[in-house]
Amino acid sequence: MKLMRNLAEGALGKPSIVSIGVFDGLHLGHRYLVGKVIESARVCGHLSGVVTFDRHPDELLAPHKDIRYLTTPAEKLQLLGELGLDFVVALPFTSELAETPAREFVLALLEHLQMRELWIGPDFALGRGREGDGDYLDSLGQELGFQTHRPQPFSQSGTVLSSSGIRALIREGRIVDAAQLLGRYPAVSGTVVRGARRGHELGFPTANLALDDRLITPANGVYAARALWEDANHAGVVNVGKRPTFEHDGQTIVEAHILDFTGDLYGKNVRVEFVERLRPEQRFESVSALIAQMETDVADARLVLQKAELG
Repeated sequence: MKLMRNLAEGALGKPSIVSIGVFDGLHLGHRYLVGKVIESARVCGHLSGVVTFDRHPDELLAPHKDIRYLTTPAEKLQLLGELGLDFVVALPFTSELAETPAREFVLALLEHLQMRELWIGPDFALGRGREGDGDYLDSLGQELGFQTHRPQPFSQSGTVLSSSGIRALIREGRIVDAAQLLGRYPAVSGTVVRGARRGHELGFPTANLALDDRLITPANGVYAARALWEDANHAGVVNVGKRPTFEHDGQTIVEAHILDFTGDLYGKNVRVEFVERLRPEQRFESVSALIAQMETDVADARLVLQKAELG
């Protein structure tokens, strides 16, 4: 897959079929749309490509919104690369780009990518003030010589998939539901940093993750999870929360107790894949009660992860 950071890098040598979007999380709905692009390109003998952005437009246009991402920009590009696209254009979303008229942007696609078809999802619009909606693009295509395709939205149980809907599920701790829509487990990645070492003192050492604060984290609670770094892949129990047994009004942290592992992970980048929520976060009246619950959490996590592997 060819990765470009601006349209002027095009020079593809062949016509292309394109989709445009933020594609945060690259959920099953996104994959369905990209699959349509790839399928059409193969039939026509054209190149298949996606134009995406380095951040959500609302981060610039609606800064009051709390934008939390399902994937980092690098993770999104990696996932797109796994789908079989010929190219991806990852544009910086700037004020200048936000003010570009829809017609001007489409003309750039035609010039640099030799776009012959544009495939768009539900509620899509591009250009200044979102003027380039589906009807506008249909009319523009007739004038300029490209086709706009608006396939039936991908849905499950009558619900159209959306990144915002999946974020809402994750915020509620509904990991299993979110995973079904993503097509994979929700995950976060971060560098392991030194913490208060309370887990070590309790007999359950944890890896504390310093996360990109733009990433969405699940509702506070305890989760069965997988921890991955380098070539390692371990079962784990992950706590998301403020450790109310020891602290008051603390910051939310993500800490992973990695099963069947002893070693030093400080400074390593660890990816945590959340498989299922075991329970909400709670405050215990004694350390012994907390330890007893942690032992139960470990046993429950092993069962959940064993079933997930068999499933």
